[in-house]
Amino acid sequence: MKIGILAVQGAFAEHKAKLEKLGAQCIELRKREDLDGGFDGLVLPGGESTVQGKLLRELDMFQPMKEKIEVGMPVLATCAGLILLADHLSNDEHVYFGTMPVTVKRNAYGRQLGSFHTIQEMKGMGEVPMTFIRAPYIEKCEEGAEVLAEVEGNIVAVKYKEQYGLAFHPELDEDDTIHSAFLESVKKYKVLK
Repeated sequence: MKIGILAVQGAFAEHKAKLEKLGAQCIELRKREDLDGGFDGLVLPGGESTVQGKLLRELDMFQPMKEKIEVGMPVLATCAGLILLADHLSNDEHVYFGTMPVTVKRNAYGRQLGSFHTIQEMKGMGEVPMTFIRAPYIEKCEEGAEVLAEVEGNIVAVKYKEQYGLAFHPELDEDDTIHSAFLESVKKYKVLK
Protein backbone atom coordinates (compact mmCIF):
# COMPACT_ATOMS: atom_id res chain seq x y z
CA MET A 1 0.00 0.00 0.00
CA LYS A 2 1.47 3.31 -1.11
CA ILE A 3 0.48 6.72 0.29
CA GLY A 4 1.27 10.01 -1.42
CA ILE A 5 1.99 12.84 1.00
CA LEU A 6 1.86 16.44 -0.19
CA ALA A 7 5.34 17.69 0.70
CA VAL A 8 5.56 21.19 -0.76
CA GLN A 9 5.14 22.87 2.66
CA GLY A 10 3.99 22.03 6.16
CA ALA A 11 4.12 19.11 8.60
CA PHE A 12 4.42 16.21 6.17
CA ALA A 13 7.38 14.39 7.80
CA GLU A 14 5.39 13.47 10.92
CA HIS A 15 2.62 11.90 8.82
CA LYS A 16 5.21 9.96 6.83
CA ALA A 17 6.88 8.59 9.99
CA LYS A 18 3.54 7.51 11.48
CA LEU A 19 2.28 5.84 8.29
CA GLU A 20 5.58 4.02 7.70
CA LYS A 21 5.47 2.76 11.29
CA LEU A 22 2.04 1.30 10.46
CA GLY A 23 3.50 -0.51 7.44
CA ALA A 24 2.59 1.83 4.57
CA GLN A 25 5.04 2.84 1.87
CA CYS A 26 5.08 6.63 1.43
CA ILE A 27 6.11 8.91 -1.41
CA GLU A 28 6.58 12.64 -1.02
CA LEU A 29 4.68 14.64 -3.62
CA ARG A 30 6.84 17.66 -4.50
CA LYS A 31 6.40 18.07 -8.27
CA ARG A 32 3.95 17.21 -11.05
CA GLU A 33 5.76 13.98 -12.05
CA ASP A 34 5.42 12.59 -8.51
CA LEU A 35 1.65 12.30 -9.08
CA ASP A 36 2.26 9.69 -11.78
CA GLY A 37 3.98 7.36 -9.29
CA GLY A 38 0.89 5.29 -8.57
CA PHE A 39 -0.34 5.65 -4.98
CA ASP A 40 -3.53 4.55 -3.25
CA GLY A 41 -4.18 7.29 -0.70
CA LEU A 42 -3.33 10.94 -0.20
CA VAL A 43 -2.30 13.00 2.85
CA LEU A 44 -2.78 16.78 2.86
CA PRO A 45 -0.82 17.95 5.92
CA GLY A 46 -1.06 20.96 8.16
CA GLY A 47 0.92 24.06 7.30
CA GLU A 48 -0.13 27.24 5.53
CA SER A 49 -3.09 26.61 3.21
CA THR A 50 -2.55 29.79 1.16
CA VAL A 51 1.07 28.84 0.45
CA GLN A 52 0.15 25.22 -0.29
CA GLY A 53 -2.62 26.28 -2.68
CA LYS A 54 -0.29 28.68 -4.49
CA LEU A 55 2.50 26.08 -4.81
CA LEU A 56 0.09 23.39 -6.04
CA ARG A 57 -0.89 25.68 -8.92
CA GLU A 58 2.65 26.90 -9.67
CA LEU A 59 3.94 23.29 -9.75
CA ASP A 60 1.04 22.18 -11.97
CA MET A 61 -0.07 19.69 -9.30
CA PHE A 62 -3.46 21.19 -8.49
CA GLN A 63 -5.71 19.78 -11.23
CA PRO A 64 -4.33 16.21 -11.32
CA MET A 65 -4.49 16.01 -7.51
CA LYS A 66 -8.07 17.33 -7.49
CA GLU A 67 -9.05 14.71 -10.08
CA LYS A 68 -7.64 11.90 -7.91
CA ILE A 69 -9.75 13.13 -4.97
CA GLU A 70 -12.87 13.49 -7.12
CA VAL A 71 -12.70 9.89 -8.36
CA GLY A 72 -12.67 8.61 -4.77
CA MET A 73 -9.05 8.31 -3.64
CA PRO A 74 -8.99 8.27 0.19
CA VAL A 75 -7.63 11.48 1.71
CA LEU A 76 -6.43 12.33 5.21
CA ALA A 77 -6.44 16.12 5.48
CA THR A 78 -5.28 17.84 8.65
CA CYS A 79 -5.60 21.53 9.55
CA ALA A 80 -4.47 23.33 6.35
CA GLY A 81 -5.40 20.18 4.44
CA LEU A 82 -8.99 20.52 5.68
CA ILE A 83 -9.02 24.10 4.34
CA LEU A 84 -7.81 22.81 0.95
CA LEU A 85 -10.73 20.33 0.79
CA ALA A 86 -13.52 22.67 1.98
CA ASP A 87 -15.94 23.96 -0.62
CA HIS A 88 -16.46 27.17 1.37
CA LEU A 89 -14.35 29.26 3.77
CA SER A 90 -16.34 31.67 5.94
CA ASN A 91 -13.50 34.16 6.42
CA ASP A 92 -11.57 33.85 3.15
CA GLU A 93 -12.73 34.19 -0.46
CA HIS A 94 -10.43 31.40 -1.68
CA VAL A 95 -11.63 27.89 -2.47
CA TYR A 96 -9.02 25.29 -3.31
CA PHE A 97 -10.04 21.69 -4.16
CA GLY A 98 -13.61 22.26 -2.96
CA THR A 99 -14.30 18.51 -2.78
CA MET A 100 -15.80 18.40 0.74
CA PRO A 101 -19.22 20.03 1.35
CA VAL A 102 -18.29 21.94 4.50
CA THR A 103 -17.84 25.56 5.55
CA VAL A 104 -14.56 26.06 7.40
CA LYS A 105 -13.37 29.02 9.46
CA ARG A 106 -9.61 29.58 9.18
CA ASN A 107 -7.59 30.33 12.36
CA ALA A 108 -10.84 29.89 14.27
CA TYR A 109 -9.11 29.67 17.66
CA GLY A 110 -6.85 32.66 17.06
CA ARG A 111 -3.13 32.71 16.46
CA GLN A 112 -0.41 30.53 18.03
CA LEU A 113 -1.53 31.41 21.57
CA GLY A 114 -4.88 29.78 20.80
CA SER A 115 -3.20 26.38 20.42
CA PHE A 116 -4.35 23.63 22.78
CA HIS A 117 -4.50 19.86 23.40
CA THR A 118 -7.47 17.73 24.45
CA ILE A 119 -8.71 14.14 24.39
CA GLN A 120 -12.17 13.68 22.90
CA GLU A 121 -14.47 11.02 21.49
CA MET A 122 -14.24 10.42 17.75
CA LYS A 123 -17.14 8.55 16.13
CA GLY A 124 -16.27 4.90 15.60
CA MET A 125 -12.76 5.34 17.03
CA GLY A 126 -13.17 5.99 20.75
CA GLU A 127 -11.21 8.68 22.58
CA VAL A 128 -8.30 10.19 20.68
CA PRO A 129 -5.81 12.94 21.54
CA MET A 130 -6.25 16.15 19.57
CA THR A 131 -3.60 18.83 19.18
CA PHE A 132 -4.82 22.14 17.75
CA ILE A 133 -2.30 24.66 16.37
CA ARG A 134 -3.70 27.84 14.77
CA ALA A 135 -6.56 25.54 13.94
CA PRO A 136 -9.67 25.99 11.84
CA TYR A 137 -13.01 24.43 12.69
CA ILE A 138 -16.01 23.42 10.63
CA GLU A 139 -18.93 25.81 10.93
CA LYS A 140 -21.38 23.87 8.78
CA CYS A 141 -21.69 20.49 7.06
CA GLU A 142 -23.83 19.95 3.99
CA GLU A 143 -25.54 16.70 2.97
CA GLY A 144 -23.23 13.69 2.94
CA ALA A 145 -20.63 15.12 5.33
CA GLU A 146 -20.58 13.09 8.54
CA VAL A 147 -19.51 14.75 11.79
CA LEU A 148 -16.91 12.58 13.54
CA ALA A 149 -15.93 14.82 16.47
CA GLU A 150 -16.77 18.07 18.23
CA VAL A 151 -14.84 20.06 20.82
CA GLU A 152 -16.72 22.62 22.92
CA GLY A 153 -19.58 22.66 20.42
CA ASN A 154 -17.35 23.16 17.38
CA ILE A 155 -17.06 20.49 14.67
CA VAL A 156 -13.39 19.45 14.39
CA ALA A 157 -13.54 16.23 12.33
CA VAL A 158 -15.69 15.17 9.39
CA LYS A 159 -15.80 12.40 6.82
CA TYR A 160 -17.19 12.81 3.32
CA LYS A 161 -17.02 9.75 1.07
CA GLU A 162 -13.38 8.68 1.59
CA GLN A 163 -12.13 12.11 2.66
CA TYR A 164 -11.24 12.66 6.32
CA GLY A 165 -11.04 16.35 7.25
CA LEU A 166 -9.54 17.15 10.66
CA ALA A 167 -8.98 20.54 12.28
CA PHE A 168 -6.24 19.07 14.49
CA HIS A 169 -2.90 17.26 14.10
CA PRO A 170 -3.10 13.50 14.83
CA GLU A 171 0.44 13.10 13.48
CA LEU A 172 1.81 14.98 16.52
CA ASP A 173 0.45 12.50 19.09
CA GLU A 174 1.50 8.92 19.92
CA ASP A 175 -1.96 7.52 19.18
CA ASP A 176 -2.27 5.78 15.78
CA THR A 177 -6.06 5.34 15.70
CA ILE A 178 -6.81 7.92 13.01
CA HIS A 179 -3.96 6.94 10.69
CA SER A 180 -4.97 3.28 11.09
CA ALA A 181 -8.59 4.11 10.14
CA PHE A 182 -7.31 6.02 7.11
CA LEU A 183 -5.18 3.05 6.02
CA GLU A 184 -8.23 0.77 6.36
CA SER A 185 -10.15 3.00 3.94
CA VAL A 186 -7.16 2.90 1.57
CA LYS A 187 -7.18 -0.92 1.68
CA LYS A 188 -10.88 -0.97 0.76
CA TYR A 189 -10.28 1.53 -2.07
CA LYS A 190 -7.45 -0.61 -3.46
CA VAL A 191 -9.72 -3.65 -3.58
CA LEU A 192 -12.49 -1.72 -5.36
CA LYS A 193 -10.41 0.09 -7.98
